[in-house]
Amino acid sequence: LFRSVLSHGTMECYDLGESRRFYEEFLGMECVQHGRRSMAVRCGMKFHIVCVQIGQNLKPAGVYNHWGVDVESREEVDRCHQKALELKDKYKIRQVQPVVDQHGVYSFYIEDLDHNWWEIQHYDGFQHDDMFEFGDRFSMDDDAGSANLKELSIQNAK
Repeated sequence: LFRSVLSHGTMECYDLGESRRFYEEFLGMECVQHGRRSMAVRCGMKFHIVCVQIGQNLKPAGVYNHWGVDVESREEVDRCHQKALELKDKYKIRQVQPVVDQHGVYSFYIEDLDHNWWEIQHYDGFQHDDMFEFGDRFSMDDDAGSANLKELSIQNAK
């Protein structure tokens, strides 16, 4: 029907102040509060996330609803993983999953203070472009095999 730009997504938070501290200090994101209960969060490219404070009405996201952050090397993934473990209490990080090689990237997941999931990853190339340049690798008729996805066993922390 129309062609445009995918410009933003949304996520929920308990408290804008605490969340902003995590996004800026830990993830290195740029934040601007553009509403009484919302702020925009970005890191490169022409896409941003609107974070909306909804307090105790927050609905935790699952690990498959995560935000990906690319870093420059495998060593940087390892450094970020170590920092996540060291700073877990300071930034109220709920979970830090192990570093793994999976789906063509070297990465780990963290669950933040608002039950949002982040994948810190290294991909040898520019995944954003490569995914589309590679084109379809499977048919929509292929069995997705979703019952065998190991990430489905990851539960949100309380």
